[in-house]
Amino acid sequence: MKENTIAAISSAQGEGGISVIRISGQDAIEVASRVFSAMSGKSLTQYEGYRAAYGKILENDEVLDEAVAIVYRAPLSYTGENVVELCCHGGLFVTRQVLRVVLSKGAVLAEPGEFTKRAFLNGKMDLLEAQSVMNIISAQNRQAVRCANSVREGKLSKKIISLKDTLVNLAAHLSAWADYPEEDIPEVTDTALLSDLKHAKSELSKLVSDFDKGKAVTKGVDTVIVGKPNVGKSTLMNLLAGMEKSIVTEIPGTTRDVVEETVIVGDVVLRLSDTAGIRETDNPVERIGVLKAKEKLSTGSLILAVFDLSTEFTSEDKELVDLLCDIPTVAILNKTDLSKSFDDSYIKENIKSVVYLSAKEGDGREELENALISTLGTADFNPSEGILSSERERQAVINAVNALTDAENTLTFGFSLDAVTVCIEEAIEVLLTLTGENISDEIVDKVFHNFCLGK
Repeated sequence: MKENTIAAISSAQGEGGISVIRISGQDAIEVASRVFSAMSGKSLTQYEGYRAAYGKILENDEVLDEAVAIVYRAPLSYTGENVVELCCHGGLFVTRQVLRVVLSKGAVLAEPGEFTKRAFLNGKMDLLEAQSVMNIISAQNRQAVRCANSVREGKLSKKIISLKDTLVNLAAHLSAWADYPEEDIPEVTDTALLSDLKHAKSELSKLVSDFDKGKAVTKGVDTVIVGKPNVGKSTLMNLLAGMEKSIVTEIPGTTRDVVEETVIVGDVVLRLSDTAGIRETDNPVERIGVLKAKEKLSTGSLILAVFDLSTEFTSEDKELVDLLCDIPTVAILNKTDLSKSFDDSYIKENIKSVVYLSAKEGDGREELENALISTLGTADFNPSEGILSSERERQAVINAVNALTDAENTLTFGFSLDAVTVCIEEAIEVLLTLTGENISDEIVDKVFHNFCLGK
């Protein structure tokens, strides 16, 4: 069945230098030739692949805009199909007009992620590499780009394929040895089999353990700033954000609602929430803010607990420390620029990571960055190795680990090798869904549905 020729705006929509309208499909060049008139006088259908032409976009002989058309011929294109990219001026109105005339000449509007979906279906990339395309687009720092590029270059796929091939060879050997006893096939010893299973399981388990580290670097960590009123929470928020995001006054209880901002500290992305000061209060509005702050404590993946070194350690400080015992926390002893009246011994006994800081002056920021890296476990994170980037991928690897655990237990408990083979084959099936070698249309649609339009 012949695929539709699709088109969409592939550049960010807004005012800019240029906009790009991408057209892909068997008839892409013919459709583009109906709206584009090259100054050379040649039709786009006469151009070889990887050629560009300068000309005009026409609608019923009326010039819409000047443009450059770039021709790519199948299979040497992003999607593996014939592709034309029309580069016009970057005005929002003119870009939409060019897209409309392209659609009127035989193309249909692409669905979100449909260009990359076609690249996957045409064998230009596997599912892991396809997901990395969106990760490159959404990257917020250099480490995130490096992670996405390493997956786009196939490093994660090669690791998964290598483990899958090991398990396939293992299952094939077991099956051959069981089915053809008369043949001279070497017996698989329990020791060797268990060693291979443990190795594959270890490699997959590392991918799972690195997922949260990678997520902290690439996607960000939900981080909550908590403390009593006037300890410097909002000043810390402004220091990390690099701007006056929260109102700072000497009046306790100034922050009444949760203020949110995404910041990059070192190589870690923090999705910060500055909360109201936690204390007993008769003010009904402030009380709501305090309740919201306590609710945030239960949802944050990381807590920045701020204490004031210039005041006495109080029962409210102790109560806050007790609330944080089971939550990843960095205790920030703030206002080092003032004289110290604070007994920090209880905090040091109960919170592993403690940093001394002057949020007002910025002193101690580097120590805070190091504490965050240590607490989140990202110090040994290597973005060039290729990491899992979605919950679908993480759950698939967990399922494969569970299947290999079942294989180990089946072997240890003395069940037949046929039962072990069944568990190994289950792990293989799961790994095939990761790269897209064996996956349902429903899952494929779900993966690409989250892509932006035009990619």
